[in-house]
Order: sequence, then structure tokens, then C-alpha cells
Amino acid sequence: MPLVNLVKIPVQTIDLSPGSHLLIEDVTWEQYEALLEDLGEDRHMPRINYCNGTLELMAPLPAHERPHRIIAYIVTAILDAQDRAWEDFGATTFKKPKRAGLEPDTCFYIQNAERARALMRMDMASDPPPDLAIEADVTSKTTLDAYATLKVPEVWIYDNGKLAIYLLDNGDYRRSTESAVFPYLPVTELIPKLLAQAFATGTSTMLRSLRQQLQAGELDW
Repeated sequence: MPLVNLVKIPVQTIDLSPGSHLLIEDVTWEQYEALLEDLGEDRHMPRINYCNGTLELMAPLPAHERPHRIIAYIVTAILDAQDRAWEDFGATTFKKPKRAGLEPDTCFYIQNAERARALMRMDMASDPPPDLAIEADVTSKTTLDAYATLKVPEVWIYDNGKLAIYLLDNGDYRRSTESAVFPYLPVTELIPKLLAQAFATGTSTMLRSLRQQLQAGELDW
């Protein structure tokens, strides 16, 4: 779908129903930045990603928010049990000027937590990318291409009750059965199981049980 001049299109005309997804080709970096400015930082949707001339607009379903939030709680519980530093940067917009920009569902600095701790504005020319990004539901190739351009080392995608791990390898993602962040945990089995528990018994109940297991050393590291 060609775009003649995105800058002159009123923001109010962008009306995506929940669950819809739109790709627009031949968008300049300047048009992408102008759209972000017009929509503002306080918007709830649409989510906007950009990579090498392709603009992606997404309006997640309400149910989209729960899985990635619960996964984030699980990640922080495990990191705390391992006594590792972390910083949660949520859906911060990350940009590599002229090439890519995206808004993760949620993301973490772990190895680079100390460097990221005081950052209020991200500059991908000098600041490191997140160590782990988490996405829920279907994520298009445009989104993964943007993550690769930003050099995010690990991306998790949770969709239809399954977790897929993608590790950056020579500029492209390869699917992996093991996480680089948690190399001794069966993450692809553990996360869906814990999410199912959260949906069945409640997130707080699941997390309390998880923390007790972690404290007692009952999970296989």
C-alpha cells in the first residue's frame, strides 16, 4: 500500500480496530518520526514499528496485554532469585535513525542493567540495546527485522500457548530451544506452564508459588 505523504494525513484518520494490523510501504524516516510526534508519547494505540521503509501499525486485542505482563513478572522473579540486576524498560521506543524504530511489548536490560539504570532517553548510537525483548501474539517479519537492526540479542515471542526464543546470530535471528539469558532453565516449557497457572489460579498465586520454589531451590537451574 503506497503512501504519498503521511505527514499530511490527519492522525484522526488512523483508526484501527482491536486486533487489526497494517503494513505501509515506501515510508520515509521523516514521515515515521512525524507520525510519532503527532500521535504523542501518551497514546495507548496503535503500536508503531518501522524498518527500512516499511511502517507497521498494530492495534492489539485487550487480551494481548496480559501474557507479556505476566511473563515480565516471571522474568523478574527468576532474576531476583538469581541475585541479578535488571531494569524494565517496558514499551520504550527504540530507534536507529534512518533505518528502524520499534516499541516492544516489554523489554529488559540485564547484562547492561548498570549502563541503562539512569537512562531517560535512548540513543542507539551510544546506548546498548535491551538484552531481552518480549512480544505476545503474532509478530511480523518487519518487527523481527527491526529488532535485528537494533541488535537486540534475544527476543521471546509468546503465541497460542507456546514460547519461541530467537537469538541474534550474525545479524539474523535463529530459533533456539535455549535462552542465553537463562541458559540452565527450560524456558520454552516453563513460561507456558506458569502462564497457564496464572490464568487458572491468578497471577499473584502463581508468582507466590514460583518464588517459594525458587527460594527452596526446587526449580532445575
